[in-house]
Amino acid sequence: MRTSNIEQYKQKEAENQIKYLQTADLIILLDEFGKEYTSVDFARYIESKMQLSVKNMVFVVGGAYGFAPEIKKMSHHSLSLSLLTFPHQLVRLIFLEQLYRAFTIIRNEKYHHS
Repeated sequence: MRTSNIEQYKQKEAENQIKYLQTADLIILLDEFGKEYTSVDFARYIESKMQLSVKNMVFVVGGAYGFAPEIKKMSHHSLSLSLLTFPHQLVRLIFLEQLYRAFTIIRNEKYHHS
C-alpha cells in the first residue's frame, strides 16, 4: 500500500474510533510501540487508575498501520502486549485474558501464579 493510501486508511480508522471516545475517558492505546508490562505490573497500573476514580478506561486496538496522529494526541498511555505481531481477533482475546488476569491479581485470587 502506498504511503498516501496508508495515511488515508489511518484517517478513516481514526474517524470511526473518535465516534466512541469521550473527552473524560482514559484512553489507552494497544500499540506495538507501547510500554510492556508484566501481568502483575499491568494489574498495578489498572489498580492505580481505579484509585483515581477514572470513570471509563478505554483500550483501543491499533490498526495494521498504527494510529492516526489525532488518536495518539487524544491518548493518555499506550501499551504493548508483545513484541510479536498478532491479528486483531487474537489481540482482543489475549487482551481480555490479561484484563481478567489483572483483576484476579487485584482481588488476590488464585488465577495468576507468581
